[in-house]
Amino acid sequence: MMEWLEHIVFWHWWILAGLLLILELTAPAFFFLWLGIAAAAVGMILLVFPSIPIETQLVLFGIASIVAVLAWRKYRESRPLATDQPHLNRRGHQYIGRVFTLDNPITNGVGKVTVDDSTWRVKGPDLPAGTAIKVTGIDGVIFRVDAAD
Repeated sequence: MMEWLEHIVFWHWWILAGLLLILELTAPAFFFLWLGIAAAAVGMILLVFPSIPIETQLVLFGIASIVAVLAWRKYRESRPLATDQPHLNRRGHQYIGRVFTLDNPITNGVGKVTVDDSTWRVKGPDLPAGTAIKVTGIDGVIFRVDAAD
């Protein structure tokens, strides 16, 4: 029933690699590239050793795919992308180090401050309204603050 699999040659793997690369161009993920590279690698191995059984080819493809994806992830983690907007999509982090004036007092370690057009919860030492505070960190959507110097 599956005897056609016994006649797989190197260029079949290269066609698969090409299709995966085309899929990479049309898909929003950066994943199919590594599968395409793995398929091309199996095609190269099959070009050198044409008598490899299909089972071994599929195992080689699986191993090469996993190695390619893991190698890319390790490379990406070791070289983070440099950006001119490191706090993009992390709005609260852009306020670390800035000084604001408390509209309401911080009572029992919790209060609120108005920043531009929004109100943020703050955690810090008890301070009266009107005190200048400095944002020292972020816990989710809550500013960690201290009295400004």
